[in-house]
Amino acid sequence: MPPKKTTKVEGLNADEETTVAVHQLEDIMADILAWLCVEEIMGKRRVCKKWKEAARKTIIPPCDFVVNNVESYNVVNVMTRALPNLQQITLYVLGRGHKWSDGEDPDEEWAAQTAHHTPHDIGIISNFGKLRTLEIDHNAYLNGRYPVLFNSFPLLQKLSISTCAFLKWDLEMLAGLPSLKELWCIGNERVSGNISSLRVLKDTLEVVKIRLCNNVQGNFMDLADFPRLKDLDLTATAVTGDIRDIGENDFSSLEYLALPKGVFGGWGYEFQSISDAPDLIRAVYLLKKQRPALIMSSWSGKLSDDSPDWYDSADDDDDSPPFYICFVEAGSRFGYRWETKYDIPCEMNWLDPEPDRESSEYEEYIEKLQEIKHEVTIYKGYHQPPTEEEYQILCISRN
Repeated sequence: MPPKKTTKVEGLNADEETTVAVHQLEDIMADILAWLCVEEIMGKRRVCKKWKEAARKTIIPPCDFVVNNVESYNVVNVMTRALPNLQQITLYVLGRGHKWSDGEDPDEEWAAQTAHHTPHDIGIISNFGKLRTLEIDHNAYLNGRYPVLFNSFPLLQKLSISTCAFLKWDLEMLAGLPSLKELWCIGNERVSGNISSLRVLKDTLEVVKIRLCNNVQGNFMDLADFPRLKDLDLTATAVTGDIRDIGENDFSSLEYLALPKGVFGGWGYEFQSISDAPDLIRAVYLLKKQRPALIMSSWSGKLSDDSPDWYDSADDDDDSPPFYICFVEAGSRFGYRWETKYDIPCEMNWLDPEPDRESSEYEEYIEKLQEIKHEVTIYKGYHQPPTEEEYQILCISRN
């Protein structure tokens, strides 16, 4: 049997070569462990010291590790030392009688209500320096400000914070997350700031979803030159602007857009008179034609309650006037119509010409057109809302 070959490392003595071999073995083991789930890695690390060190070096693949009770919190506490290269974590409510420790400037009333709960330090997650995804979900009941969440993760790519009623933070704090690609901020009453603060992340942001956050303001056009931005949703914020300001070179990568009613052309925009509707519709229509692949969700507008054209509903909401406008498609043809709160429509107002009878699209158009015509019942013959007098007559005849 031929002698076993060995590889010498130039300039190293035998003890140093042995040390290199051990470290190489640990690196190989760390790569192997990376194929396992967190629970399996935590079990394997107990085999021996080398496995323990290999686990500590393992880059944990993204997986939804949820902290939603005291037991999982205690596991995380161990993982900060045993598996410091965790890449994804979700924080949730810790259960009855337990809470995350109050942060800076907490809501005093909520702090008093939870004073008898056992506190647990959220700061331990700052040990996960390679974290890529941090999710704080559905009333984790964080109370106050926690700078540690925004200055500990230089590699973080996704931050999701939803329905955290007492968590206080502002958009300027995101400057501490220079690698951020996705921002999901949904239903957070205490978040504030101007979206212009996001400009420090201009070259990284791909998804910005800030919804149901009334204290977020600014002009949406401040994000127009973000080269990677694909998804922008600012629904139910105080953000303003005008979609007519969007030029051909703005939002160059955008695939989805949802703007708040404070933006001219935003979802739910409230116009002051019925005669304003055609200009509003045309502005949104031109954007759709300019960006045919752009998804704008189920866009609609609404006549303002303060409008001189507005009048009260009849006896109940089922008879509400058709004061909402929305787009309707029939094949390749685009148009809009007025509808009630419960989608009872008026006649169509077409923005595109009818497809050529010889085209492949014509049959699809005719089929959809018949459906559209069939949906018009009460407001047959009306291409815009009736006058109040006409409306009252229609309601009487309906009953």
